[in-house]
Amino acid sequence: MLRIYGDLISGNCQKVKWCADYLTIPYEWVQVDIMQGETRTPEFLALNPAHQVPTVVLDDGRPLAQSNAICLHLAQGSDLIPKDSYARAKMMEWLFWEQYSHETAVAVQRFQVRYLGKAVADLDPALVAKSGAALARLDLGLEDRDWLVGETLTLADLCLLPYTRMAPEGGIDLAAYGNIGPWIERASAALRV
Repeated sequence: MLRIYGDLISGNCQKVKWCADYLTIPYEWVQVDIMQGETRTPEFLALNPAHQVPTVVLDDGRPLAQSNAICLHLAQGSDLIPKDSYARAKMMEWLFWEQYSHETAVAVQRFQVRYLGKAVADLDPALVAKSGAALARLDLGLEDRDWLVGETLTLADLCLLPYTRMAPEGGIDLAAYGNIGPWIERASAALRV
């Protein structure tokens, strides 16, 4: 059975859990407390030398890390990955962008406010600007459409949902982005999260 090592305070871990749940893939959840350094134990480092969650161990014992790579692996052949090659590439474009531009801003701002107790006014202004730019880009990508790619939920939506949904925990007012709120509601309902 698939084993998912993760901590649900992490949006990256949530997306893997949601992907497995949506696809009704049986798994064992192994809670790893990142705030207590549990990713730095010798046992965990043997699975993932980068000491990051999520990490999964596949049925055959092979480990796999990086949330979007895990989701891509789990979702092969499912409706979460478009059949059309261009639509699939657009989905991948969003996945790469999520890890490079969105997660590195929105998730970092949330972590600093929620878990380090910083006030938004005390954050690096460049980080706050980067978060705003990322959400503005996402908002633009949802203009006049229900989903980021095509006519149905894809991994693009699933992988961008967790940290976007958590953005208010970082002092970010999502009301400033008119397309994001309705998309969060649609995607959350589709995923039943």
